[in-house]
Amino acid sequence: MKTILVATTNPGKLTELSEMLNVNANFKSLADFPGIEEVPEDGNTFKQNAQKKALGYAKATGLWTIADDSGLMIDVLDGEPGIHSARFSGENSANRTLIDHKNIAKVLKLMKDVPIEKRTARFVCSLCMASPEKVLIQTDGEVEGIITEEEIGANGFGYDPIFFVPKLGKTVAQISPEEKNKISHRGNAIHKLKGMLAELLK
Repeated sequence: MKTILVATTNPGKLTELSEMLNVNANFKSLADFPGIEEVPEDGNTFKQNAQKKALGYAKATGLWTIADDSGLMIDVLDGEPGIHSARFSGENSANRTLIDHKNIAKVLKLMKDVPIEKRTARFVCSLCMASPEKVLIQTDGEVEGIITEEEIGANGFGYDPIFFVPKLGKTVAQISPEEKNKISHRGNAIHKLKGMLAELLK
């Protein structure tokens, strides 16, 4: 059975990805490689960062590696937080929940007086799978939404509580993980990757 590294230390992301891909492989995360050097995300786009991480960690471990870079792009903020989504507030602590709350607080503050029709945004995900030698697969996905004026819902992580999806009539934090996987930016990108990965594993 092929062992595939998912370039994340986030257990939620590892579970989400392995469940959605649903292929005959053994998935590991960066938590299984203590002391591994972090690959810097210094690209200018989600795609560049995903490629850089996938190739970097594949070379470091010798394993096929899946990496993603994803984030929130808000139109009225000129696409911010964009590639800076994870550390938008400048907070850099081991407590992911604390960072999420501070990031959300910053977005809501910046958009305090923005009317509903101008609160359009999208979640974007770029996904890359690489061997130590080269990029094997690259996919991307997105989902359109509107930024709410306050946090609604308790599921998910990141900006989910302030991202309202009109076709669902709910924020991403109000839906089940199964529903989220069907509509999310990462879900869309993983769905495209799934068929290609199954072919590669034959």
